[in-house]
Amino acid sequence: MDNPEPIISSRDLEIGFPTRGRRRTSTTVARHIDVSLHRGAVVCLLGPNGSGKSTLIRTLAGLHAPLSGTIHLSGEEISGLSVREVSRKVSTVLTDRLTIGNLSVYELVAFGRSPYTGWFGSLDQQDEEKIAWAIESTGIEPFVDRDVLHLSDGERQKVMIARALAQDTSAILLDEPTAHLDLPNRVAIMRLLRRLSHNTRKAVLLSTHELDLALKAADSLWLIDRQGRVVTGTPEDLVLDGTFEAVFAQDSFDFDRATGSFRLHEPSRGSICLHGDAEGVFWTRRALERSGYEVSESNGTELRVVVQPSGKEFQWEISYEGEQYPCHSVRDLIHELGKLES
Repeated sequence: MDNPEPIISSRDLEIGFPTRGRRRTSTTVARHIDVSLHRGAVVCLLGPNGSGKSTLIRTLAGLHAPLSGTIHLSGEEISGLSVREVSRKVSTVLTDRLTIGNLSVYELVAFGRSPYTGWFGSLDQQDEEKIAWAIESTGIEPFVDRDVLHLSDGERQKVMIARALAQDTSAILLDEPTAHLDLPNRVAIMRLLRRLSHNTRKAVLLSTHELDLALKAADSLWLIDRQGRVVTGTPEDLVLDGTFEAVFAQDSFDFDRATGSFRLHEPSRGSICLHGDAEGVFWTRRALERSGYEVSESNGTELRVVVQPSGKEFQWEISYEGEQYPCHSVRDLIHELGKLES
C-alpha cells in the first residue's frame, strides 16, 4: 500500500520574485497555496498567461525561494535540505532550450545520475541500469547515439523526460512539456507521462496550456486564477461546479460542459434540434456550431436534424416545416441548411 504522505506539499505558500531596485521589495504572483502531490498521480497545473504556473513549478522544485510559507518534500522542509538532497527527491524538466553541442542522447540521460555520482563521477552498475531503464521506458533507443542538437522537438522532450527518470526521484515536475510540439507529439508525451506515473508510482506535476488534453489526462488539476488563488480537485468536479470555467472566464472562448470542449464561435444563425447516434451527434454538433448555429437536444425548434449510422458511414435527415431533406455528408447538411435559410 502506498504511503499516504505526499511527496510534495505546501502550506500557506506565497510565490513571486524580488523586484529590482534599491529597495528590497518583491512582487507576489500567488499566495495562500496549500497543495499536495501524491505517488502515482498525474497533476496538471493550469491557469491564464502570467498567473504563475512556471513560478510555482520552480518554487516547488527548490529552484526559486518562496516569499513565505513552507514546502515539504516527503515530510522534510525543503529549506533544511541541500541541493543534492532535493535533487534526489525531485527532478525537473524545464522549457529552457538546449544549447549544448557534441553531447549524445546517452550522455545527456546519464547526467540524471549526477545527484549520486557528482558531475564528474564514474557510473557504476546500478547507474548504468537506471540509465538503461530510463531509455527503454521512454522509447528513445533508436536515437540514443545521436547528438542532442540533431533531434526533433518531440524527440528532445522524450530525452529530457528520460534524464529525469534516470535521476530516480519520487516526483517529476515539468514546465510546459508539450510546448512547441505538434498534436501527435503532444498526445504522445501526455500518454508517456501517464504510463510512467501509473506504472512506477511516481508523482508527476506538469504545467500546460493544453486545456483539452489536461482534462482527459490528469488525475487532478491545480487551477491558478488571475487573483493568484489555487484551487485543486479532480477535473470532473472542477468542471461540474463551475470552477474550471470561471478561471478562464475572461479569455476569448466559452467552455461547453456537455461536451468538455471549447466554443470558438458565437451563434449567429438559428437554433437546431440535433439528436441520433452519439458519435454522429458529437461531430455534427461541431460542424453546426462552427457554421453559427445554436445546437440543442430539445424539441423546442422547428428545425431538426437526425443523424444515424448507415453501414460504415452516416446519414442525416433535416425536418423543417413538415418536409424531410436527406443528406449524405456533413458538407451536404450544411449546404442544405443554407438553402433552407435563403
